[in-house]
Amino acid sequence: MNPGTYSPIVELRQYTLHPGRREDLIEIFDREFVETQEAVGIQVIGQFRDLDEPDRFVWLRGFNDMPGRAQSLSAFYGGPVWKAHREAANATMIDSDNVLLLRPARPTSGFSLQEGRHSSDSHADESGLVTATTYYFDAPVPLDFINYFETVLEPVLTESGALILAYFITDDSPNTFPALPVREGEYVFIWFASFPDQAAHERHRAALARSSEIAKQLTPRLARMPEQLRLSPTTRSRLAASR
Repeated sequence: MNPGTYSPIVELRQYTLHPGRREDLIEIFDREFVETQEAVGIQVIGQFRDLDEPDRFVWLRGFNDMPGRAQSLSAFYGGPVWKAHREAANATMIDSDNVLLLRPARPTSGFSLQEGRHSSDSHADESGLVTATTYYFDAPVPLDFINYFETVLEPVLTESGALILAYFITDDSPNTFPALPVREGEYVFIWFASFPDQAAHERHRAALARSSEIAKQLTPRLARMPEQLRLSPTTRSRLAASR
């Protein structure tokens, strides 16, 4: 792996919450569940408010490998901090099983996180935007699509204002911690991008809508329409938007 690339294994976790409880979960999470997960070998990459779903919390965490994932998750969920705060955290949630297990599409296409995170009492600017765009396939993502993304699509995305942060494909390894389900039998390619604000993202979308590349070459390759998350990082998110 590139020494600047984090997390050969990544979980994209989307939680559906009880109405009005997202800020409660963020407060607990950012205060109690960041350093304590990292202490047992989990890489807490980012945590976000979904800008289109007020009762959805999205976060990313990473691992060096699948055996290490099992050990780290066992240590955290069997440890004192989770036991002390799990009832309060779980009380905010309707569903926490929407989880995709991912690996970098290339050895160097994972996240490169050079900066630390803000403290729990920080009032850092949260105006930036991170997007996660998911492409679905009927079979494992072929190498020719990864080549197409890098040589054809990525330049179009960049020219229209997206700062590409990382891109991943499904990791279909057996779930080494079955107490926490993951989505199985799905094949995805997901790219993450950063924008300084929502206006920049709207300009990006408008530029893509004018591009013939999307309709002519991308859409026919996919099993269904893409999905996109528009995410606002919390103040303690290691993965932050461009400014």
